[in-house]
Amino acid sequence: MDKRIGHAGLASRIMTAAQAAELIDPGMTIGMSGFTGAGYPKAVPKALADRMMATHGHGDPFRVRVLTGASTAPELDGALARADGIDMRLPYQSDPELRARINRGEMDYLDIHLSHVAQYAWFGFFGKLDLAVIEATAILPDGSLLPSSSVGNNKTWLDLADKVIIEVNHWQPLEMDGMHDIYYGTALPPHRRPIPLIKPDDRIGEPYLRCDPAKVIAVVETNAPDRNSAFAPIDETSKRIAGHLIEFFRHEIVKGRLSPQLLPLQSGVGNIANAVLAGLQEGGFSGLTAYTEVIQDGMLDLLANGVVSSASATSFSLSPAGIERFLADIEFFRKRIILRTQEISNHPELVRRLGCIAMNGMVEADIYGNVNSTHVAGTSIINGIGGSGDFARNGFLSCFLTPSTAKNGAISCLVPMVSHVDHTEHDVAVLVTEQGLADLRGLSPRQRAKVIIERCAHPTYRPLLQDYFERALRDSRGKHTPHLLAEALAWHERFLETGDMRPK
Repeated sequence: MDKRIGHAGLASRIMTAAQAAELIDPGMTIGMSGFTGAGYPKAVPKALADRMMATHGHGDPFRVRVLTGASTAPELDGALARADGIDMRLPYQSDPELRARINRGEMDYLDIHLSHVAQYAWFGFFGKLDLAVIEATAILPDGSLLPSSSVGNNKTWLDLADKVIIEVNHWQPLEMDGMHDIYYGTALPPHRRPIPLIKPDDRIGEPYLRCDPAKVIAVVETNAPDRNSAFAPIDETSKRIAGHLIEFFRHEIVKGRLSPQLLPLQSGVGNIANAVLAGLQEGGFSGLTAYTEVIQDGMLDLLANGVVSSASATSFSLSPAGIERFLADIEFFRKRIILRTQEISNHPELVRRLGCIAMNGMVEADIYGNVNSTHVAGTSIINGIGGSGDFARNGFLSCFLTPSTAKNGAISCLVPMVSHVDHTEHDVAVLVTEQGLADLRGLSPRQRAKVIIERCAHPTYRPLLQDYFERALRDSRGKHTPHLLAEALAWHERFLETGDMRPK
């Protein structure tokens, strides 16, 4: 028997991806594994998309509802979107084809906080879960699963689904055994009890996912890598943003609000996040911890150099070089990385208890500190809110980072009023651009506006923002949060009309 499939009964249910796809019916609600391009099923979604295309050719609609942990990859989201096979998708996506269909109004998309997904499923808010399609590294003799490179909502999908299809991916290293921590102590209100996690490196669960063999209708073997996208290199703008934030941390240490070990770090994905992590290493920090969503390249560096002693997350998000590094030293990283379910990695009470320092990117912020992290011009979604809200609202510090301009200066990322609000001014403590850092704690709206304009806006747009604010102070009927409603979104209108926020 294949050592990857240790359960005799489930070994008898091995079939091709095409055969497994024949077991999926139109209209099903399917919970699929996957989080930030890691641990998603590689073969069944593509086979399902092929089947959908064939049925569409005969004039028969074939669409399903897809729930995941977060973003997946072209083999899943892209393939199903191109086949016009998704009726509804949640909670986060990053595929260009899927995004285009959402923004054309061709399918429904629920952009929700990642910490809410599992509990909403348990509450029954999404209806019945018909099927789970889960990637695993191996099936153990008792039918439980060795998770792969992400955990996400897999526990919930396996618990709630009527039927299960398992993809056993031989590419995923068996040496990950022991890295995962699956907590089975959650419950529905009013029966909830405190989650016994005190430190980021506490292990409170089990190393494997429980799976009822009676539910499993198919096992599909694959040997395919995760979507390993290379990150943009750390540029000068990212370095300057990181430098401002590291300087701020040092100031907080001097003031006694942070210890030299800071507090558990949460970091979004991308070159700015990697620049911040690199800055922590260059700045001589040590003994840090991370309680975050994803492990990316910069976190591997900090773990390898002893800057970070342990990192808790729900998934990897590594470049091809990062994957090679992880696999080459997997025994070292296995002792220092914990992968949890996302209902624990993003749990608001745990984020608040641990006092996480939240560092996330954004699309734009306005002069009062409201943040848009999801939409272009207020109507077109980019990816989704992800877990930024889980950490921003509940963390010890809520930091949002962005270059001050985009599209070669045609867009200012600081505007009079954001075109869409994901994080209100009440949840934003610090704004950082390459121009500087605005500490908004303890400031009234008008005080916030002065600091944001002075320290974060690009010199090209600073006089325009100052002019708007001064006129709003003079002419706005209300003086607490002064706005000129007739022109508050004029910058966005100008960009849509001319491709540039700057007046001619």
